[in-house]
Amino acid sequence: MFSFTKTCRTAATLALMMSVQLISAQSIAAKVTINLGYAAPDTSSYGVLAAKFEELAEKYSDGSIDVKVRCCGQLMGEDEAFKALQLGTVDMHIITGNNVSPHFPLMDAFVLPYIFKDKQHAYEVLEGDVGDEFSRRLKKATGVELLTFGFVGDRDFYNSRNPITSMKDMDGLKVRVPKNQVMIDTFTEFGASPIPLPWADTPTALQTGTVEGADNGTSFIKAQKFYEIMPHFTVLEHFSYFSPLFASARIMNKLDSEQQVAVRRAAKDAGLYQKQEMSSRIAGIREFLTTAGGMKTTEFDRADFIAAGQRVQDRYATEKGEEFTAFVQSIRDTAAP
Repeated sequence: MFSFTKTCRTAATLALMMSVQLISAQSIAAKVTINLGYAAPDTSSYGVLAAKFEELAEKYSDGSIDVKVRCCGQLMGEDEAFKALQLGTVDMHIITGNNVSPHFPLMDAFVLPYIFKDKQHAYEVLEGDVGDEFSRRLKKATGVELLTFGFVGDRDFYNSRNPITSMKDMDGLKVRVPKNQVMIDTFTEFGASPIPLPWADTPTALQTGTVEGADNGTSFIKAQKFYEIMPHFTVLEHFSYFSPLFASARIMNKLDSEQQVAVRRAAKDAGLYQKQEMSSRIAGIREFLTTAGGMKTTEFDRADFIAAGQRVQDRYATEKGEEFTAFVQSIRDTAAP
């Protein structure tokens, strides 16, 4: 006998099954994989940022985002990474600020020697209106989004020739520098002989004596085990560095609005975590380098270095155009009186 009720139940069941399948299909389609690269060792400060971002992005997106972290230059080196972000051939990458300057020259304002009075000044700049304005300009000019500036550290100096007790000890020293004109000009002002080299070539150049010294963030010196080949260590603090996490427009456009919120929130929180974590580690790393690591350090006079850095600052502030000059002034004005 024909049963209208049974037929209705069957139809309702089928409709429910189709609805569940549709929701499931939509959920699967919404899942996005993000490849995040960086060129440093996984034990570096970049590894701290990347691992925390992976954890938080997946958590905040309720699992709809899967972050694949690729350390140690697996995706590419820093010299190529920013262009790849612009082209959309890489999703996200952590890139040292000085390696962004060739693609967005305003970044050099942050690279200038001794541009920040101290860490408080640096964070007031980067986490405040100046940093927000910089990020807006970067995105407008390049299409690349800066998700977080992250931890601000100092580039410590090391060499194989002699202790650094004053600026005269830099005379003629063959120093590896990134391919960044501010950094080249700074070491020239210090009296050294800067040799621009990509990061990938640096360890070999140090081992073979092609260069006699270099500078890196404190954690990088330990992570790369440069203490095994470089006997002299100097807390010069001439350049500040930070580890901005960048995203391509292609990957951001691939995310729905809720996923974009999750990614930006994860990046901000991961940057704050990295800041706290690395700030607590630096003193211990420096102690390791100059004790168990075997590097020798000595008291030195920083006054001449600071004066030389100020000369580089002033020269760039007057020669790089009105926009650059105004931006440098905004950084200086942010410092407390």
